[in-house]
Amino acid sequence: MNQRIEWALLSLRVALGLIFIVHGSQKLFSFGFAGVAGFLSSLGVPLPNICAVIVTLVEFGGGILILLGLLTRLAAFFILINMLVAFFMVHLAHGFFLPQGFEFVLLILGATLALLLSGAGKFSVDALLFRKKEPTAT
Repeated sequence: MNQRIEWALLSLRVALGLIFIVHGSQKLFSFGFAGVAGFLSSLGVPLPNICAVIVTLVEFGGGILILLGLLTRLAAFFILINMLVAFFMVHLAHGFFLPQGFEFVLLILGATLALLLSGAGKFSVDALLFRKKEPTAT
């Protein structure tokens, strides 16, 4: 891949990873699973206690994985699903603009889809672990 694209993927991963680490840590350490479950219940999400654990771990753990570039496509897939649910269940009804609209969620969806399609790039743990061996000249 082009060197600029590699740096672009790194910057995308750092920004997206940090956003999700912070949001996930807020859910994990400030609201707790019970607080997140209460919010999800108010939205009519089925099985809110189970979904609270899933959402919290996807955001916190997925953010760490994205930041490191480890299992990037898998983490991006779960974050994408998480944000699609947020888009349709929370933000769409509030229109485009923040604070409750979907503009930020739409940006996150685009960034996550980009990582899902491209992978982490060469500045990642994925590249170290899953690098294809170059054929050696004989």
